[in-house]
Amino acid sequence: MANSKDLDAALALWRFGLGAQEGSISAIKADARDLLRQEIVEKAVPTPVNAQLASHADLLVALYDYQEAVRAERERPAVMPVAAAAADAAKAMAGAAGADKPAAGSAPNEMAGMNKAGIDKGPATGAQKPAGDMGMQAGAPPAQGTMPGNAPPAQTAQQKPQREKPYLPQEILLAETDARFNGTIHQPLIGFGERLAMFWANHFAVAISKGGDVHILAGCMEREAIRPNLFGRFEDMLVAVETHPAMLVFLDNQQSVGPNSQANRNGKRGLNENLAREIMELHTLGVDGGYSQADVTAFARVITGWTVYRDRKRPGPLGSFTFSDWAHEPGDQTVMGVTYADDGLDQGKAVLRDLARHPATARHLATKLARHFVSDQPPKALIDRMAAAYTKTDGDLSAVYMAMINADEAWTPQLTKVRPPLVYVTGLLRATGLKPKPNQILAVLKALGQPLWNPSGPNGFSDTTDAWASSEGLATRIDAANLFAHQIGGPVDPRAFAGDRFGPLLTDDTLQAISRAETKPQGLSIAFLSPEFQRA
Repeated sequence: MANSKDLDAALALWRFGLGAQEGSISAIKADARDLLRQEIVEKAVPTPVNAQLASHADLLVALYDYQEAVRAERERPAVMPVAAAAADAAKAMAGAAGADKPAAGSAPNEMAGMNKAGIDKGPATGAQKPAGDMGMQAGAPPAQGTMPGNAPPAQTAQQKPQREKPYLPQEILLAETDARFNGTIHQPLIGFGERLAMFWANHFAVAISKGGDVHILAGCMEREAIRPNLFGRFEDMLVAVETHPAMLVFLDNQQSVGPNSQANRNGKRGLNENLAREIMELHTLGVDGGYSQADVTAFARVITGWTVYRDRKRPGPLGSFTFSDWAHEPGDQTVMGVTYADDGLDQGKAVLRDLARHPATARHLATKLARHFVSDQPPKALIDRMAAAYTKTDGDLSAVYMAMINADEAWTPQLTKVRPPLVYVTGLLRATGLKPKPNQILAVLKALGQPLWNPSGPNGFSDTTDAWASSEGLATRIDAANLFAHQIGGPVDPRAFAGDRFGPLLTDDTLQAISRAETKPQGLSIAFLSPEFQRA
């Protein structure tokens, strides 16, 4: 094994960062730990950039307009005058001819053959079609129609023409994907901030399969509520997330009405406890955090009226969070032994503040962070120090990160954790410099079992090895490794590639296996599937 500075550089990149790029281990080996600390001090996290990215309010207003247009299209008369039908068909054809990519509802070609993957690095060679469902477009809804390719025959000119609108939420998801996987993941030297954005987006998980609102807003929530608060107080991130329209819609709080509120005068509406429960169980205290069902119910009453403004007929913050006194449960509420006065919106914020400062929250978050970055079974001493830093600084997340980075237990050379697909694909793209089309990235992540921002429940995706070390998961990783290996152009020596990217982590066994490869893609595939690449 090489000297400690070389090892620190490799671990900084592969355990705490996004993975090594060409020459990056050599670039940081003199002071890897200090550079990692510097990213924390400087609050270093890139900003996703894409022309289609917008604020949550603008995105939701665009979604409402899109939904109205779709409804209007569906309600059009089935029989139309011949001239109108022909004119509409001609317009649709002109739009199709000017498009530079297929509509988001259709099954794309990118994953079907490596030579058509649209990779910036150069044309693929020796293409093979991967197994599994990597040819499907992840997260796309069923097609709403078919764009006509020819003018309607004369005998059917009076029939309603078939047409298809690109599914707006999927278009935005593709833009969010492109901004990260072809943007932010390639920018930092180490990338601890970007890894933290992935961690906290999974901690505060939402699922795009919930519907159009969450589908269009999942990436926006990460941009607006998580990234700006990565290195600040947890309380600030908590309030930003729980009042974001993506979370309110995902956990149905816009449906929650105080039993004694004005909105429930007819007695037919009531509480929805989803948001209150998940805040306590997943986002703050943890499942063993000392709260009761009565606390969940009381907290659910507190946050009635936390909703998203959708009334176009009255002036208001359309598409944004709003507090509705009309739907809010009146009166004081007692949560975990503390009575909170009925101060409207501030009543809920006060509960969030106390939950953020609770000792159980400190330990819950410290454990999750240590499990994500260090070990499935993190040392108790490490968790204790991280929790103590949280409590001492009133929830300053930077202090918690520093406690982890400064602990020798976090720098053990043994690679024990299997990288979740999101981290694995990120490392693969960083190491190779590949910039695939976003459709392909979404398809690969879905095939690997971690579709972007689409977990099966509010608890997000697992951070432990058991969840990702199955034989089925390994087989799909082989497909993904082969796919990307065939997309790398130029005179790349797989042995030199492994030596540069893994540095002192590279074992003799892995190097020998790569050396036996008969082709460049085969050698690179072996590198992508090695323990050094799969584990941290």
